Amino acid sequence: MTDENKLNQYYAAKRQTQISNIIFDTIIFITLAFVVIATVYPFWNTVAISFNDGLDALKGGIKLWPRKFTWQNYANLFTTDEIFHAGIISVVRTILQTILSVFCTSMLAYALSRKEFVIRRPLTSVIVISMYINAGLIPGYMLIKNLHLIGKFSVYIIPCLVDVFNFILVRTYINGLPDSFVESARIDGANEFKIFLSIIMPLIVPSIAMISLFVAVGAWNSWFDTYLYCSNKTNLHSLQYVLMSYLQASQNQSASAADANSMAVAASSGAATAMSTPISIRSSITVVATLPILVVYPFVQRYFVVGMTIGGVKE
Repeated sequence: MTDENKLNQYYAAKRQTQISNIIFDTIIFITLAFVVIATVYPFWNTVAISFNDGLDALKGGIKLWPRKFTWQNYANLFTTDEIFHAGIISVVRTILQTILSVFCTSMLAYALSRKEFVIRRPLTSVIVISMYINAGLIPGYMLIKNLHLIGKFSVYIIPCLVDVFNFILVRTYINGLPDSFVESARIDGANEFKIFLSIIMPLIVPSIAMISLFVAVGAWNSWFDTYLYCSNKTNLHSLQYVLMSYLQASQNQSASAADANSMAVAASSGAATAMSTPISIRSSITVVATLPILVVYPFVQRYFVVGMTIGGVKE
């Protein structure tokens, strides 16, 4: 075979490879575009409905933009001080729960990652078993009651100080660190608490950022614990609980099909003024509840992928 033939075969194979890569990239691009549209469109449609007149929204057909733009849905949602007070409760709860839970979980993970701690394996087994075997709702409520946490702000914090799943992630990450860091600090006279704060904590920032996101999202979205333990304490109602109560109230007010039909007729005739309906209230509540998480997530996104690979490493 001459050099010219070899060169022609090389270029032919190269063109075939380029065509294959283009086809593969096109398929990947179309698939990812479909996934992005399927993910973003429902939320974008919810935002559009939240800014649309409530009665007009009953007619349907709202896709990407509001048909009759209005701020009335949000104005009706924030008419009382209850929303602002509940928002403060949720913000304080989310911040405190995130800080304390991350600190306690990380400290426990460090303690049970030390090979010189002889009972670390039995303790770890007991902790992990609690993730799979739950006593149930009633025993949990009785425990909270016996601890005298009912109707207190601490009921939002104390039961959530340690999360087993987050503990496993942080412990696995710490196990991947060289033992020489800890041994060097001990030779210099540092105690375990100082080693944890000065050596370990700066090295496990990716895992801390990831579990912080998990804890913050869970704390911000939680409402059922308010319903169980603080429903009779209006000064301790969280934002999610208040929004859920508003949503239930709006749905109860328009429970009958006749009322919904009459509102739809009024909307089509153009005789009604801007007002909120269950669909507009539900949409505005969804936007209000989701927006803070969307604002926080970009700041920890770069740690998220790193943190999600932690669980794939075993001892």
